[in-house]
Amino acid sequence: MKSLKRTLVLLLSAALVTCAALCVVGCGGQQASSASSSAPASSSVSSAATEAQGKTLVVYYSATGNTAAIAQAIVAQTGATSFVIQPAQPYTSADLEYDNPDSRVSKEHADPALQDVALAQETPDDWASYETVIIGYPIWWGEAAYPVASFVKANDFTGKSVIPFCTSASSDIGNSAEKLSQAAQGGEWLGGMRFPANVNSDEVRQWIDDLGLENQNL
Repeated sequence: MKSLKRTLVLLLSAALVTCAALCVVGCGGQQASSASSSAPASSSVSSAATEAQGKTLVVYYSATGNTAAIAQAIVAQTGATSFVIQPAQPYTSADLEYDNPDSRVSKEHADPALQDVALAQETPDDWASYETVIIGYPIWWGEAAYPVASFVKANDFTGKSVIPFCTSASSDIGNSAEKLSQAAQGGEWLGGMRFPANVNSDEVRQWIDDLGLENQNL
């Protein structure tokens, strides 16, 4: 009888040791699995951050379509994203009669307090992800169109390279880009470019080639 009890005790002890060993192996395997499954999530975040780097955004305001035509040519060549600056109260043809002292733009020109134009959307979606911003505008009395100045004041350009371009019948870009850079929050503002209303796509393409921005987003 005593021999049987001793045998049962030994068998029970062996069973407990085996169970403990299996538990250690099982628990260890579960922790390794958790660590392994969390690694791809971290890699995925890193990959998404990498893809967001170096993106180019073409921001523009176009009163009569000339600036829009150039902006669209830039987008077609670079694959960049575009954002149209839209006044909350759009300008009508009558508003743009520069030779009429009672027109909207003439009143804004005469009163700087009216030049802070409210926008339908101040900040483009995913603004932080763009590294290069090409900003286009028509020249109004030697300066960037007022909606563009409002856009620049509303956004933080820190960490971005900003490349201005303008359209005009005869006026040069002058110090319009410099004034925008002074009104902006941060950013590295580069030299600007002036295009005439009848510019052809080859001239725009050459400018983009010179900047080294071709196919930045493709």
